[in-house]
Amino acid sequence: MAFDKDCVNIDIASILATIPLEAAFVTTAHCPTASNKLPATMAAAVPFPSASAPVRPGTPVSTRLAFIVWLCLCAIWGSTWLAIKLGLRDLPPLSFAGLRFAVAAVILFGIVWMKRARLPDTAAEWKLLAYTGGLTITLNYALVFWGEQYITSGLAAVLSAMVPLFGLPIAHQYLSTERLTGRKIIGVLLGLCGVAIVCSGQLGVGGPLAFWASMGIILAAAATAHAGVLIKARGTQLEPSVIAGVQMAGGCIPLLTGGVLLEGNPLAFHWTPLAWAALAYLTILGSVAAFLMYYWLIRHTSVSWVMMIPLVTPLVAVVIGMVFAGEAVGRHTALGGAAIIGGVALAVLRGSGPEKENSSS
Repeated sequence: MAFDKDCVNIDIASILATIPLEAAFVTTAHCPTASNKLPATMAAAVPFPSASAPVRPGTPVSTRLAFIVWLCLCAIWGSTWLAIKLGLRDLPPLSFAGLRFAVAAVILFGIVWMKRARLPDTAAEWKLLAYTGGLTITLNYALVFWGEQYITSGLAAVLSAMVPLFGLPIAHQYLSTERLTGRKIIGVLLGLCGVAIVCSGQLGVGGPLAFWASMGIILAAAATAHAGVLIKARGTQLEPSVIAGVQMAGGCIPLLTGGVLLEGNPLAFHWTPLAWAALAYLTILGSVAAFLMYYWLIRHTSVSWVMMIPLVTPLVAVVIGMVFAGEAVGRHTALGGAAIIGGVALAVLRGSGPEKENSSS
């Protein structure tokens, strides 16, 4: 995936509390490369409105608050893997995922209504959100929730780190600013080697179900990468709350339908306090707050900020799984995970850090 080089200044408290984003003061720094390297329809990202002052392109901003957003997002998404695993003790996967996003969609549409944000008004925009919602909500989370029944939460997070490696060749086709290079190709190949190591270990230790669960989460990563690139290429004129809300609303319908047909009436599930807590955590923080932060970072930060998220979240997930759930990290998982994360780092990181981007890229 490739993203433009805008900078962001955001009141993180407004997102974490899921209140209307007009309360946040947001400015977008001028990016001279955005208009001359991208097609006209892709060049201008729509900044969030500010309650206190108009947004003026070119206003210098610090990266400190953007880093806080990034850090919180890594922590939230790193912890959601264990929350899924814990919720699956009592809830079946499709219904669990569908309920998560159905409730999250209601919250997001409340935010959209309070902000008076523009809904999609063309057939192309609705088709884009319907298609990407099917990929990033329905397919992705059906596979993730099903797969986590048979593998550890840490391993699921490690396999999901393949998202940017799948995104690079897709972005090469859709985004003129991000071309495949030898370094990126080596990173993708290294990541694929890591996947092979992990899956071979699962086949030998966890059996066929663990192997296919791993393959399912890898497919989910590919679907997520494709959706992310399409949103960046064709959907940056839409507010992140609108994008996430429409995707979740549409994507939860097949999950809920499949859940009722295959898993039964949700009212008859084993609703323990742990199940309620897992659902609430995944809905409010893991879905609403995290998706808003993610799309904000996509639109307003440099490529490295977003690309480093898959480097950090698997490490957070593995540590949380070890500490709070007693999950073991086997040799194949450790070796393959290191190869995957190393491949991501090789492929997506440039220069000395996220704040230093190559001006010619």
